[in-house]
Amino acid sequence: MGFDQYHEPPEELSDETRTFARMIVSLIEEAEAINWYEQRISVEKDEAAKAIMANAQKEEFKHFGMDLEFLLRKKPEWRTTLKAILFQDGDIVKLGEKGEEAVE
Repeated sequence: MGFDQYHEPPEELSDETRTFARMIVSLIEEAEAINWYEQRISVEKDEAAKAIMANAQKEEFKHFGMDLEFLLRKKPEWRTTLKAILFQDGDIVKLGEKGEEAVE
């Protein structure tokens, strides 16, 4: 994605918004890497190679989690919404609606 991450002139954006954009792009890149490893692991025949890829995927997942946590600390309303959805049993859509209502 590079520097095409901005939809507004970067020089007009605050430092906070530019950091936010970087972290969003980082989150996207980590999600892509997790996906790529998932696909590679699913077709790899060599068990040693598969184990290395699985280990690398875990690192990407950790980075995804750290990026997400950073963003949630900057956007408390996102944290409120996600608390209603993540690690909960039940209908995911209904939990999402409950989370949105908690923010409104």
